[in-house]
Amino acid sequence: QGTMFRCSAQCCENSTASMQQVQQCIERCHAPLAQAQAIVTGELEHFQDRLSRCSLHCKDKARDALEAGGGEARVRAQLDACVAACGDEHLRLLPALARKMKESLAALQQ
Repeated sequence: QGTMFRCSAQCCENSTASMQQVQQCIERCHAPLAQAQAIVTGELEHFQDRLSRCSLHCKDKARDALEAGGGEARVRAQLDACVAACGDEHLRLLPALARKMKESLAALQQ
């Protein structure tokens, strides 16, 4: 962000530039930050979607077990275990997710 603000400030300090040129310069300064935010947001949304699908699968399994006559306490325990397994599985994905985001963000600076 600091780089973007310094770049934008330099655009504004150009006394020979037209208002349109200054605006275009500022937009160029903001582009890398907007791209970085889009990368991070996209990756986090994808991660959240995967986690949500996993928990929905657990809920479906619990509903099926209840309809099949499973005891409520037993089904609740199975649901809790399934959701915990989803969480554990997705926690293991975080290092790869962080690495992927770092690589994508580093590629923007090249």
